[in-house]
Amino acid sequence: MNKQIDKKVGNNIRVLREKANMTQEMLAIKLQINGCDITRSAVAKIEVAQRHLYPDEIILIKHILNVSYDDIFAL
Repeated sequence: MNKQIDKKVGNNIRVLREKANMTQEMLAIKLQINGCDITRSAVAKIEVAQRHLYPDEIILIKHILNVSYDDIFAL
Protein backbone atom coordinates (compact mmCIF):
# COMPACT_ATOMS: atom_id res chain seq x y z
CA MET A 1 0.00 0.00 0.00
CA ASN A 2 1.02 3.58 -0.57
CA LYS A 3 1.78 5.24 2.78
CA GLN A 4 1.19 8.76 1.38
CA ILE A 5 -2.31 7.79 0.24
CA ASP A 6 -3.03 6.19 3.63
CA LYS A 7 -1.92 9.42 5.35
CA LYS A 8 -4.09 11.60 3.10
CA VAL A 9 -7.18 9.41 3.49
CA GLY A 10 -6.67 9.23 7.26
CA ASN A 11 -6.32 12.99 7.46
CA ASN A 12 -9.43 13.44 5.30
CA ILE A 13 -11.39 11.25 7.72
CA ARG A 14 -10.11 13.26 10.70
CA VAL A 15 -11.08 16.56 9.07
CA LEU A 16 -14.52 15.25 8.06
CA ARG A 17 -15.08 13.82 11.56
CA GLU A 18 -14.15 17.13 13.16
CA LYS A 19 -16.44 19.04 10.76
CA ALA A 20 -19.23 16.75 11.97
CA ASN A 21 -18.36 17.76 15.57
CA MET A 22 -17.65 14.15 16.38
CA THR A 23 -14.90 12.71 18.58
CA GLN A 24 -12.98 9.57 17.72
CA GLU A 25 -14.91 7.83 20.50
CA MET A 26 -18.25 8.94 19.04
CA LEU A 27 -17.29 7.71 15.57
CA ALA A 28 -16.12 4.37 16.98
CA ILE A 29 -19.39 3.93 18.88
CA LYS A 30 -21.48 4.72 15.79
CA LEU A 31 -19.40 2.23 13.79
CA GLN A 32 -19.92 -0.39 16.52
CA ILE A 33 -23.68 0.22 16.59
CA ASN A 34 -23.67 -0.48 12.84
CA GLY A 35 -21.87 -3.81 13.28
CA CYS A 36 -18.25 -2.78 12.86
CA ASP A 37 -15.86 -4.19 15.45
CA ILE A 38 -13.62 -1.15 15.99
CA THR A 39 -12.25 0.84 18.92
CA ARG A 40 -11.44 4.50 19.44
CA SER A 41 -7.78 3.53 19.29
CA ALA A 42 -8.28 1.94 15.87
CA VAL A 43 -9.98 5.12 14.62
CA ALA A 44 -6.99 7.13 15.87
CA LYS A 45 -4.61 4.76 14.07
CA ILE A 46 -6.58 5.08 10.83
CA GLU A 47 -6.37 8.86 11.05
CA VAL A 48 -2.55 8.76 11.34
CA ALA A 49 -2.08 5.96 8.77
CA GLN A 50 -0.98 3.31 11.27
CA ARG A 51 -3.90 1.04 10.35
CA HIS A 52 -5.55 0.27 7.03
CA LEU A 53 -9.25 0.70 6.42
CA TYR A 54 -11.51 -2.21 5.57
CA PRO A 55 -14.16 -1.74 2.86
CA ASP A 56 -17.06 -2.10 5.32
CA GLU A 57 -15.49 0.61 7.52
CA ILE A 58 -15.20 2.99 4.56
CA ILE A 59 -18.85 2.46 3.64
CA LEU A 60 -20.02 3.04 7.22
CA ILE A 61 -17.79 6.09 7.75
CA LYS A 62 -19.22 7.59 4.55
CA HIS A 63 -22.77 7.13 5.83
CA ILE A 64 -22.10 8.14 9.44
CA LEU A 65 -20.30 11.35 8.46
CA ASN A 66 -22.75 11.97 5.59
CA VAL A 67 -19.96 12.56 3.07
CA SER A 68 -19.06 11.28 -0.38
CA TYR A 69 -16.36 8.82 -1.34
CA ASP A 70 -14.69 11.72 -3.12
CA ASP A 71 -14.50 13.54 0.23
CA ILE A 72 -12.81 10.55 1.84
CA PHE A 73 -10.41 9.78 -1.02
CA ALA A 74 -9.58 13.34 -2.15
CA LEU A 75 -5.87 13.63 -2.82
